[in-house]
Amino acid sequence: MPVNKRLVTVGLIQAKAHKDPSLNLLLTLERAEKAAKDGAQIICTQELFSTQYFCQSEDHSNFKIAEPIPGPITEKFQIIAQRYKVVIIVSLFEKRGSGVYHNSAAIINTDGSLLGVYRKMHIPDDPLYYEKFYFTPGDLGFQTWETTFGTIGILICWDQWYPEAARLTAMQGAEIIFYPTAIGWHPSEKSNYGKRQYDAWETIQRSHAIANGCYVASVNRTGHELTIKSDGIEFWGQSFIAGTSGEMLKKANLEETTLLCDLDLGKVEVTRTHWPFMRDRRIDAYSGITKRLLDD
Repeated sequence: MPVNKRLVTVGLIQAKAHKDPSLNLLLTLERAEKAAKDGAQIICTQELFSTQYFCQSEDHSNFKIAEPIPGPITEKFQIIAQRYKVVIIVSLFEKRGSGVYHNSAAIINTDGSLLGVYRKMHIPDDPLYYEKFYFTPGDLGFQTWETTFGTIGILICWDQWYPEAARLTAMQGAEIIFYPTAIGWHPSEKSNYGKRQYDAWETIQRSHAIANGCYVASVNRTGHELTIKSDGIEFWGQSFIAGTSGEMLKKANLEETTLLCDLDLGKVEVTRTHWPFMRDRRIDAYSGITKRLLDD
């Protein structure tokens, strides 16, 4: 069948985080501007790009680095989006109000307008990932946004393990699901579990692309961060973009980079027609999915 090509270039900014938030912001603004000049049309930052991953400890002083949306960070990216006519996804620590904070992403369209906000729905609590101390679970639900270049959905890091999140986002028409991410190894565990952990992370996200017939773009930070008296986290980088059948289209290594990849959004319709998972869903049989366990 004929394919109506709808080409878009995606740019994922994979970087090391410095201790100085102002330096992280400056460098990321420069990288976003360069990505736009190099042809990127939808640009996405890594999770909480403006700081080192502060959730390695429970420290009340970290709340002072949060800011509202819109706020100083989003306003700077809005200028770049408008100047270069690009879409930018900005991940940041959102201060919603006194005592209420979120791990969020702001979506900025090509005219510099703020299209909306996604607030991370699934909040982890693991050694060195003490996010429940900082973040209120998102209450805006799973969403999509119609940008100048296509319909996109945003999910954040821990969300990437949940097929329900990807499905509900795809059901709203997402052609690309972006996953701003901060994930890595505990250095002491890497030799025993490192490959298995990484392979699971990549596989689950590629499976979302397959099951939903959409593109998946996962952008991770890189570098070794020591924010407390421990061996810290060795972020594994390796940001990637998977195609509508889960195929690996482009993948970064451990170095800082802006990963650029051309996508044909016309393939979303073709894939969903030829592999009609959406058509064959048994929506009459899924009521149990809203329960914690089926014997509840």
